[in-house]
Amino acid sequence: MSSSEQKSSQNLWFGVSLGLIGIIIGYTAATFNGTPKGAGGTVPTPTPSNGQQAPAAAVQVPAVNASADHLIGNGNARVTLVTYSDFDCPYSKRHHPTMTQLHEAYGDKVDIVYRHFPLSMHPTAQKKAEAAECVTELGGKDKFWEYADALYDPANQTGITLDELAPLAVQIGIPEQQFRSCLDSGKYTKKVQDEEAAGAAGGINGTPGNVIIDNKTKTQVALSGAQPLENFKTAIDAILAK
Repeated sequence: MSSSEQKSSQNLWFGVSLGLIGIIIGYTAATFNGTPKGAGGTVPTPTPSNGQQAPAAAVQVPAVNASADHLIGNGNARVTLVTYSDFDCPYSKRHHPTMTQLHEAYGDKVDIVYRHFPLSMHPTAQKKAEAAECVTELGGKDKFWEYADALYDPANQTGITLDELAPLAVQIGIPEQQFRSCLDSGKYTKKVQDEEAAGAAGGINGTPGNVIIDNKTKTQVALSGAQPLENFKTAIDAILAK
């Protein structure tokens, strides 16, 4: 190969290399805020540059059942926020405090509902959801939220292992042997699976999957991902203003 040909070849590979580096950097720099069902990556919910929340998509998840759902509120609010979450999802962990903040901001005007949506990419999420159901059975509905707070605690940087589920339940006052018997029995396996399946059928495709329901018009819209608190407030305020 002549020197001119070698130089041309080197320039070609240099250009290709720069292009590949640009693609890698662009991909890595992308910001995501939710985990899609059945995928290893994440899909963002677009937020316009003007700070307004992104347009929400219509969904139709099962109606809230105050006796069966994990609910904060009186069950008669004008607005309900239903969140489908995964105890192993980092974006669900980021979103979890937002639910409490919204309840504190709106009180009886907004009901908060938690539903299970364990993703297959998180092998311990299903069992953790079952554990939370066992805690509810043994300790009552308030204990569910206490246990969920512990599972999502940011202090647990590496997450809770399955071996830690029972000790964590004991810490919040749940009898260990009864908890272990409940969890080992698998009695809540189908309940968790059915909750996820119903959410998926209603349009949920990742976590956290948030649905804002106008209980007057029965309209449901999705605001998916670990969105900023202000995005939820904007959507809720628009309903309350009607």
